Amino acid sequence: MKKLLILPLFLIVFVAMKRDKPAYKIFDVKGKTSSYEEMLEDASKADIVFFGELHDNPICHWLEYELLVDLYKEKGKNLTLGAEMFESDNQIIINEYLKGLVKDKNFESEARLWPNYKADYKPLLSFARDSSLNFIATNVPRRYASMVNSGGFEALSKVDKEALSLIAPLPILFDTNLSCYKEIMKSMGDSPSHASANIAKAQAIKDATMAHFILDSFKQGNIFLHFNGSYHSDHFQGIVWYLKQVNPNLKIVTISSVEQTDPADLSNDSKGLADYILVIPESMTRTQ
Repeated sequence: MKKLLILPLFLIVFVAMKRDKPAYKIFDVKGKTSSYEEMLEDASKADIVFFGELHDNPICHWLEYELLVDLYKEKGKNLTLGAEMFESDNQIIINEYLKGLVKDKNFESEARLWPNYKADYKPLLSFARDSSLNFIATNVPRRYASMVNSGGFEALSKVDKEALSLIAPLPILFDTNLSCYKEIMKSMGDSPSHASANIAKAQAIKDATMAHFILDSFKQGNIFLHFNGSYHSDHFQGIVWYLKQVNPNLKIVTISSVEQTDPADLSNDSKGLADYILVIPESMTRTQ
């Protein structure tokens, strides 16, 4: 009689497991199943942590906030934040906001903010303000990326000294063998080579500038937690490559985000993207 009762119970559990719909799953660089706890443990021992997000994915933004909170519990004031979503010429108003000198209304009307700022990035900035943490605007002002897109790095030689303080020091290293830039140039297809190269250089000026301001604010013994689109740190290239050119001894942990139809197993294409790969169902809602 007991055996007859066990079988239906097993079937009920099995069906329940099959119907479970996890919002995300985490894998390590080799594609093996990992966990948030393992990711947090590694991040807490790093010098610099890159959370590579999908800009419109709510799971990414939720986990960014959770990682921030948990790292703060471990490191306290020995934590610095930075993000691609804020440009270097907005650092003054960000500092004023963090000090409570600027109201939310004024900050949001004067700073150049992304459309999903209130839902996705304001919680990070507000946490920094409430916890007395520094928050660094690391990205190059978009007008200078646009200049590079049109005229290459040479276009930056025309800007004045004050403007140059908002950009990575010139000349900008540019390795055309890095897959992150090769893919951009390849995507241009039949376009003239100088045009495709300039588009890749516009990406590189962002990566180089973000690396520059991360290093400029990094303190030994602290953790710098940086939020950026995955492409800027995937395959340990982009920003990571520029950091390593200056300080190859930095302990860096990278997180990438991908979407899959089925998050149960990591696709072969996504293996090796980062130290930790966050896999999210393609059917997930969008934040913008």
